[in-house]
Amino acid sequence: QVQLVESGGGLVQPGGSLRLSCAASGFTFSRYGMRWYRLAPGKERELVAHISSTGGSSNYLDSVKGRFTISRDNAKKTVYLQMNSLKPEDTAVYYCYAVPGYWGQGTQVTVSS
Repeated sequence: QVQLVESGGGLVQPGGSLRLSCAASGFTFSRYGMRWYRLAPGKERELVAHISSTGGSSNYLDSVKGRFTISRDNAKKTVYLQMNSLKPEDTAVYYCYAVPGYWGQGTQVTVSS
């Protein structure tokens, strides 16, 4: 049974940081690219970041470049999203996604003073 379980979301002030984690099970994690998406109320879903199966390459949404970092630990079957210098417009539900087509349940990130 495939599972992607996100954690690490919460409420943070503008300029703050959060680290999201996504623990995978039920498939060969190290073979697939992983992504973080986000969905904010009234907006379309956005692809925030992608990382290759080995972790050797990554891509980012323009608005998060230089602030967010995606990484992975294949031994722990976990992908991370380090989010720094958070802005109110980063407020959304963040979803972990595995390239075969698997989704996590999402974790809420709220940036507000």
